[in-house]
Amino acid sequence: MLQAFDVNAVLHCGDIGSGSIVPLFASWPTHFVLGNVDHQLPEIERAVLAAGQTFHGRFGEIELVGVKIALLHGDEPSRFEQATTSGQWNLVCYGHTHTAEHHFEGHTMVLNPGALYRAARHTVAIVTLPSLEVTLAEV
Repeated sequence: MLQAFDVNAVLHCGDIGSGSIVPLFASWPTHFVLGNVDHQLPEIERAVLAAGQTFHGRFGEIELVGVKIALLHGDEPSRFEQATTSGQWNLVCYGHTHTAEHHFEGHTMVLNPGALYRAARHTVAIVTLPSLEVTLAEV
């Protein structure tokens, strides 16, 4: 699916499920954060690191083409609110609700790409940087 887009990196917003999911992202540099269903923490972390990908635990901070990005699952209300309202980030990516949506909080784009599992619609979000143009793609 992602091969159809010019994807330079993947941000996985949690609920990875198991380490067996990690190899599916081998074609792209991928950043992973943990979600509330990621109970197999040591297995998931080992799989991410063994694949040469980036493991951020519960919260990731990255910068791509000058865009400051926070990456979290979104199931911790105070951490989510701080990330979305602090003005520290250009883009905050989260998961948890499994429902695609995006909006601005001040100058911060808040984005949920949706989910590929346990969701009514299976979606991913393609974000063009640095313009923050969002395309939601159903898969």
